Formats: sequence, structure tokens, C-alpha cells
Amino acid sequence: MRQFIVIGLGRFGRSLARALAEAGHEVLGVDLKEHRAHELAGILTHTVQADATDEDVLVSLGVRNFDVAVVGIGEDIHASLLITLLLKQHGVRYVVAKAQSSLHGRVLERIGADRVVYPERDMGARVAHNLMAEDILDYIELSPDVSMVEVVAHGKLADKTLRQLELRARYGVNVVAVKHGDRVATAPKADEVVHEGDILLVIGGNEGIRKLEAGRG
Repeated sequence: MRQFIVIGLGRFGRSLARALAEAGHEVLGVDLKEHRAHELAGILTHTVQADATDEDVLVSLGVRNFDVAVVGIGEDIHASLLITLLLKQHGVRYVVAKAQSSLHGRVLERIGADRVVYPERDMGARVAHNLMAEDILDYIELSPDVSMVEVVAHGKLADKTLRQLELRARYGVNVVAVKHGDRVATAPKADEVVHEGDILLVIGGNEGIRKLEAGRG
């Protein structure tokens, strides 16, 4: 289990933080707006309403203890740059930052961001992966070694319970949800039955994801 801090709980940060938490990781969500932090209380490990551009705030949150920090702020470029710089200065090992433009992204890289994401542009990479991988409906790389995919259940994945599939033991991945037609089972139990054509939302290490894709037939 890894520890993530997600700063900026807008649409991008909120969805990413929720997915990480549902996969069993420890997630601290931080946002300047109280209502955004409140919305994810009880879903994330912790949420804090705070100004992350304040260096003392970041120190008090113990940012150096997190494996990955995600700066989900895009609109306020000054805040995005300052927070990214402070995170690196305080020893965060891996910082992912959202960029609004190529120039914004280049500056983020110059000040130490380990990975810069462009949500709109990255959609192209997701589509390419989907086209290359049969039965993979969607693919999102959350960090260099963690991804989330939607997999259509066919062959060896169909007509078994999650306990029988043993995806965590075999591939080191977690099933966040199972979609049966119009019904979605979130945080499914081990006795949840996966039928032919169901969709599994899976999160885990990239190596495990690749093995799952290769061995699902």
C-alpha cells in the first residue's frame, strides 16, 4: 500500500484521489475550498482544507513522508508552480503535476516535476492503448508504476467469483468495481460473480496489469 497526497480536488484531482483510495491506498486530499475537502471526507484516508502554497502548511502535513504527490491545480498557474517547487524542496520523491499548456508543462519540468500530465492530450495515449489491447475499454496511467483499466470479462475472467479469479494473488491488482449491465457494484465482495461481458474496473501495478491483459483469454 502506497501513500499519496493529492493537492487540488477539482474534477481531475477528485477522480484520481477517489480511485486510489478505492484501490486501498492511503490518500490525503488537500484543497483550499472547504466544500471540496468535505465532499471526500470518509472516502479518502484524510482530507484537509488548507492553502498548500503556504510552506508551513506543507511541512505540517509531513509531505516528505508520501510516496507520490499529485498537484491537480491547473487554472492557478502560480499556485501550481509554487506548490510543485515546495514539494520537491521538501523531499517528496515523486511529484506529478497537471499542466494547462505546453509552456506551463515545460516550466513544471524545469522546477522539478517528475511527471507532467496533460489530461486532454493524454486522452490520445489512452485511446491508442485501447486500440492495441483487446477487451480493454479504458486505460489511465496514475503514476509510472500504477494504472487503472476497464476490462471486459471474457474467457477465463467470466462466470467466476472474484475469490475464484484471485486477481490480487495472481497479478497484484485490485478490482474497484464490477459493472453488470446498468448495475455497478462498487467495492465488490469476494463472492461477487463476474459474468460474460461484465466490465471490471481494475487498479494495480503496471506489470500486473500487463500480465492480466496477456493472460485473460
